[in-house]
Parts: sequence; structure tokens; C-alpha cells
Amino acid sequence: MKRTTFAPIGALAPAMVIAPGLLLVGCIQVAAPDKPIEINLNVNVKQEVVVRLQKDAEDFIANNPELFPQ
Repeated sequence: MKRTTFAPIGALAPAMVIAPGLLLVGCIQVAAPDKPIEINLNVNVKQEVVVRLQKDAEDFIANNPELFPQ
């Protein structure tokens, strides 16, 4: 069975003092966008239209019973 040993944290301290930039890779930049943010709101109003048509149809049938005999 192979045994793995790890270096103690104190052994890494000189490397961090000598070359701290080598341990930090990458850079984060935050900047405002050049263009304004556009929010596209595509709202579906189909349900409202269907409910209005249904209500209008019910009113029409109730007001004209001779056109729709049962």
C-alpha cells in the first residue's frame, strides 16, 4: 500500500512570500455596459381576450334567446 504525504502549510509560506502573483491566476473586471439594458416584455393577453369574448357571447345569447333555441 502506498502512503501519500503532504507538505505542511509552513513549507508553502516561503513560496507565497517570494512569488505571491504565481498563486493568483486570472483577473476580475467590472464595468458598466456601453449600451442601455433592454428589457423585452412579450406579454400574452390571449386569456383576457377569450374571457371577454366568452362574456360577450353569453350576454348576446341571454339578450337574444329566440336566435338560440334550446
